Amino acid sequence: MEGMIRCSANYVPLTPISFLERSAVVYRDRPSVVYGDVQYTWKETHQRCVKLASGLAHLGISPGDVVAALAPNVPAMYELHFGVPMAGAVLCTLNTRHDSAMVSVLLRHSEAKIIFVDYQLLPIAQGAFEILSKTSAKLPLLVLVPECGEPVSTVASSSGNLEYESLLAIGKLREVRRPKDECDPIALNYTSGTTSSPKGVICSHRGAYLNSLAAALFNEMGLMPTYLWCVPMFHCNGWCLTWAVAAQGGTNVCQRTVNAKEIFDNITRHKVTHFGGAPTVLNMIANAPPVFENRFRGRWQ
Repeated sequence: MEGMIRCSANYVPLTPISFLERSAVVYRDRPSVVYGDVQYTWKETHQRCVKLASGLAHLGISPGDVVAALAPNVPAMYELHFGVPMAGAVLCTLNTRHDSAMVSVLLRHSEAKIIFVDYQLLPIAQGAFEILSKTSAKLPLLVLVPECGEPVSTVASSSGNLEYESLLAIGKLREVRRPKDECDPIALNYTSGTTSSPKGVICSHRGAYLNSLAAALFNEMGLMPTYLWCVPMFHCNGWCLTWAVAAQGGTNVCQRTVNAKEIFDNITRHKVTHFGGAPTVLNMIANAPPVFENRFRGRWQ
């Protein structure tokens, strides 16, 4: 039956790419990503992701190639969840808590062609490159992600690395590469390695599509939610909520660090409707200084 469906002339592979394409039309002028004073609409996010995909193709990325990312919950990390699949590539998000030795192991195992690195995590990536340079492994191209909203980083130019916004600048608004088969991989995720060596898991376009809709249902997300990013996007692609929020035409509130002040400030400023957090995060909120809670209550009464 599966083969018969794929051979049908009406076969359209399921992919989270369609969530972004729809929201760019239906919710085009609504905020898609918010980060401090930086804000994009769904139309703008779609255009940025298409340019990212085009930029990756310009760098020689082909369907099936692995593109790694080492970054916190910033806008670029969100855009990579669409831009990389739009290039036909496989996104590999790395745990930001890994050291250089572990990053080098995962880069070598995944055979990543490119790695996007947040400026604060550049020393970790550089340490990993130093380790890899002593092996027969081919070093991936490093693309530096500066603080969102800042001008082109001088760190990137001085170190010879390509910079994220510069990559988008060379990208074109063109037709994206959609999967020919919905079982094609969209992401490669690794376990954290707490009990043994990290193990890689492949997620397909179909799996990501269906799990995104399930995540929206499970979290009781109606249309146009406002989701605060406390769960790391590197963790199972944010439990697929990276794509689920797009499916619902919501707003992604990004934050670089997860602490009580940032959480309360973002909830009150952006009228957050949903967020997720590990028990440690919930405990942090429950035991936050009264000044944060009082300010929160004052804004919502």
